[in-house]
Amino acid sequence: MKRRLSWPVRIGRVTIGSEHPIAIQSMTSTSTMDTPGSVAQTKRIVDAGGDIVRLTAQGVREAENLAEIRGMLRAEGYDVPLVADIHFNPRAAFAAASRVEKVRINPGNFVDPGRVFKSIDYTDEEYAAELVKIEEGLLPLLEICREHGTALRIGVNHGSLSDRIMSRYGDTPAGMVESAMEFLRVCLRHDFRDVAISIKASNVVVMTETVRRLVAAMDAEDMHFPLHLGVTEAGDGEDGRIKSAVGIGSLLADGIGDTIRVSLSEEPECEIPVARAILAHVAGMAEGDSTESVEEKAAPQRRKSRWSDTTPKVVGLDISSEDLASHPDSPVIVEGRGPNLSKDIEAKIKQIKDIDNPIVIKADYTGLDKDDITIAASIDLGRLLLAGYSDGIWIKADGVDRDWLNMLSLNILQATRQRISKTEFISCPGCGRTLYDLQSTLREIKSATSHLKGLKIGVMGCIVNGPGEMADADYGYVGAGVGKISLYKGKECIVKNIPADEAIVRLVELIKENGDWIDPVGSL
Repeated sequence: MKRRLSWPVRIGRVTIGSEHPIAIQSMTSTSTMDTPGSVAQTKRIVDAGGDIVRLTAQGVREAENLAEIRGMLRAEGYDVPLVADIHFNPRAAFAAASRVEKVRINPGNFVDPGRVFKSIDYTDEEYAAELVKIEEGLLPLLEICREHGTALRIGVNHGSLSDRIMSRYGDTPAGMVESAMEFLRVCLRHDFRDVAISIKASNVVVMTETVRRLVAAMDAEDMHFPLHLGVTEAGDGEDGRIKSAVGIGSLLADGIGDTIRVSLSEEPECEIPVARAILAHVAGMAEGDSTESVEEKAAPQRRKSRWSDTTPKVVGLDISSEDLASHPDSPVIVEGRGPNLSKDIEAKIKQIKDIDNPIVIKADYTGLDKDDITIAASIDLGRLLLAGYSDGIWIKADGVDRDWLNMLSLNILQATRQRISKTEFISCPGCGRTLYDLQSTLREIKSATSHLKGLKIGVMGCIVNGPGEMADADYGYVGAGVGKISLYKGKECIVKNIPADEAIVRLVELIKENGDWIDPVGSL
């Protein structure tokens, strides 16, 4: 692949951007005050192949304890760069900046107050005054970072845009981009370039569109900061792997991205092999410039065909391979195989895109095992589906169970929001802010609700992204304190601070009260 060139940024012993290797990141899920636990988990991440490790620092004492964690790691021969994750508390960022290699701040809550989803009608003068406040709030951090050689990450999340941004731009990709650009402009005005950017969402379509829009916005202002990619709250198991591969892989395949993190609701070291598999697959793709502009790729138009008013077909499920050739709509089958499958198929489709016959992509992964097929097909087909090129998909792999291939096809279609066939779970990976057992809770919620086709349920460790991501979910389960859970419908909190051992039952009751419950097949 041909990478977008960005300014290099040094983070301890790792340099990202420019022509440096793409770095793999992860984040601890331990309490940052648990020094031995955080050290042990960081070591497991590094041993698995992680290049950079992030830890939450919700307060000054957690930020200060990062120095203890860093010192213990160095004493044991681990010189991995550490990143402090900051929300709501600038003082924690100031304390961390002299103790770790990078500080991540969230524009949605670093200077702006925590959002309450209140609409504010600003005049242009009032809005300009708010931008002055941002500059005044950010400058002290830039000076500390400059003094200590500490890098900065501007990390925008769809789930935590400020009320100020949402009031002017809405809960939109445009608002996410502007949230980042406001901070980047301050950095450049003060000649501070040791900055990386992340701009994430749990919705893969929103994530990929927003990153592409950000690249276009930076290019227009001659900015070239390196980009960190990730699908936030991707979930666990196959779903989390597919969503991450679709989102991260689609962008990497087009040369966008300098560091990546696969966010799974599992132990953090489990994220690393998935990230490495994504990088390995993308590395096999041939270089080449796309004929579309960044802006065109950001908001693709789905091609019009005789199947335009239907959801994409899955060969083997909706229509068999035997019946495809004689189908009355005369679908065109575009075949591909090998590491450059996606770009080969893209080139072929561009030559025939003006026809109105349905286009079915046939991707042959014979010779790969199921894990490799999952990553490869998610990147290859996900990228093409996000671009609006296909009306049907056909995954072929001799010797692999057809039912499994059908299910993989449906999961890729769901990740790209082309076709919803099951419950979608939006769940965070957990961090030091999470005050309940997220992994076991997610399993229990899935057991109770996974039959609710088409429903989106968010499972969040804390309030940082919880209420915001509930805007993309129908219902939400959010950690509110030690052993306390709040339940949401959309972004509205319906039940506050109930005991965790009652919360799943209450979640089911809430779904039933709103008419969204159906009994599982076979239940009485």
